[in-house]
Amino acid sequence: MALSADFLDELKARTSIAEVVGRKVALRRAGREHSGLCPFHNEKTPSFTVSEEKGFFHCFGCGAHGSVIDFLMRTEGLAFPEAVERLASEAGMTMPRPDPGQKQAADQRNRLSAVMETATGWFQAQLQASVGAGARDYLAARGRTDKAIADFKIGYAPPGSATMKAAMLERGHSEADLLEVGLLAHSEDRNETYDRFRNRLMFPIADRQGTVIAFGGRALGEARAKYLNSPATPLFDKGRVLYNFARARPSALERRSVIVAEGYMDVIALAEAGFDHVVAPLGTAITEHHLGLLWRMAAEPVLCLDGDNAGWRAGLRAAERALADLKPGRSLRFALLPEGVDPDDLVRQSGATAMQEVIDQALPLSELLWRQLGQGRALATPEDKAAWEADIGKLTARIGDETVRSHYQRHYRDRLWQALGAQRRGRTGRSGATQTGPGRRRRSDTAASTGPTVRAKNVAGQLTGNNRELSILRFVLAFPHLVEPHLEALAPLIFKDPQLDRLWDAVLEIAARRPGLDFDALRAQLIETGHAGALELIAGADAKKLELTRQANRESPAAGLRQTLERYFRDLDLGPELLNAESTLADNYTRETWARFQGVLREKSDAQDMDSAEPDRFGEEPKADGAV
Repeated sequence: MALSADFLDELKARTSIAEVVGRKVALRRAGREHSGLCPFHNEKTPSFTVSEEKGFFHCFGCGAHGSVIDFLMRTEGLAFPEAVERLASEAGMTMPRPDPGQKQAADQRNRLSAVMETATGWFQAQLQASVGAGARDYLAARGRTDKAIADFKIGYAPPGSATMKAAMLERGHSEADLLEVGLLAHSEDRNETYDRFRNRLMFPIADRQGTVIAFGGRALGEARAKYLNSPATPLFDKGRVLYNFARARPSALERRSVIVAEGYMDVIALAEAGFDHVVAPLGTAITEHHLGLLWRMAAEPVLCLDGDNAGWRAGLRAAERALADLKPGRSLRFALLPEGVDPDDLVRQSGATAMQEVIDQALPLSELLWRQLGQGRALATPEDKAAWEADIGKLTARIGDETVRSHYQRHYRDRLWQALGAQRRGRTGRSGATQTGPGRRRRSDTAASTGPTVRAKNVAGQLTGNNRELSILRFVLAFPHLVEPHLEALAPLIFKDPQLDRLWDAVLEIAARRPGLDFDALRAQLIETGHAGALELIAGADAKKLELTRQANRESPAAGLRQTLERYFRDLDLGPELLNAESTLADNYTRETWARFQGVLREKSDAQDMDSAEPDRFGEEPKADGAV
């Protein structure tokens, strides 16, 4: 059975040759290609390369060369139809059935392509004729050059319901073929055909080989639709075609980058500004097939979105559609333009440099989705936080690749903890040493208001925190897994010694974002983030006390942390009323005792200019039934 070139091209576009070859050959990334030991001859030094971009393998040792189909045939002894059928099955494509009329279909396609080629030339001639003066003025006002008009074969469809029809019939094309390719439409009322495109700029749309298969028309007068594309035809399916693909592909492969704009004029304007690796969908959302074409050209296509709500929504649709097909090293980025500005506006007003800056600052896919997840979110209650975390889980569950999914889950969990930490620091004043105002205090005030200042011996002659502060820090270092469930109680604490306080911030952030860390892992993270000096003073010179803390609280570390916190707050000497509320809370942890403790602490805070007392010192707010 003869297979069409279109089917084979589509099959190769949907198939990763590196993945197929990688089943037989251990490949390593080498620049823009992959390399390994040739499977077709014995060698010790790799001379076998695979080019994902160009779609072939080649051995510089034995000369073996071919497509992904050739590789299957050579390595598994398959006949050509068998290799194609296997790859088609993996790609989710249906093998075409034997068709006695296949030659007739090929002849029809060639005939229809000839119609489109003739129409392209005729539209171009109309643009340069007197009837096209208004269209030329419009293009000049938009900044289009004669070279761009010629390169993109821009034309003009003049007014009149049968002007183009008459010209094409004179050139030997049939009315039936004109209907078939969508150049004519049929009026049921009058039972006649008429020109589909009238008084419009005409943008030829080409397939991957550069053959014109459709048109896009931009209205120059009053019209119900500003842009009108050819309908679906035997040549054209807008969900499988990208405007300017054939022209952009060589540059995109060379740059290893491709830009996706929203319309014809954007593509042409960017190409004139030097961005010749730009394509656009044809009045439709980005489809899975579009994504496949884009990823064949670049690992991270950049979607350039208009700076309005419609552009934002288009980006989100593309982002969500891409999730199922993400793979290591394969993603999307999103260049967000200023509101009300499109690429054509930007390059005309500010030049190519401004456009390049927008592209350079393009958001990763993960960031775009994170912004959408957090839009309008509140984190005031445990339920708010749980809802956000649940939505993150639903989103990441849609990622098909297990490795990518795992990294997204970890990334978003880290971001959520950062958001919670920023919220807590904003409430308690931890984000800066000089914050003032209601519910805030300066670090110097902190040192003066922490009650009894029983100084610890300067550890290695440098730290000057009091014993209770050092005890809390030592306890958390010994049991970092306690940070996550007790973060609300621990985050508001501010230590006197600036070096100690910076170490405390780092411990909380790392341990909260990486639940399950042991001391060794936490220590490695702290050293990596520049806290080796302070850490050595606590866990080095004072290592014996750290080990004693670990041994003494091995059976019940959570209870030990609670007692350490109780002693810390008791040392603040805030009065018998607060101590009584604290003691009651520790003995009977219910919503009522929690509310009483919060109220008393808030009163004391107001009286003594202390930090806001919103965070619960003993963990999460208790449930209504009193269960901890």
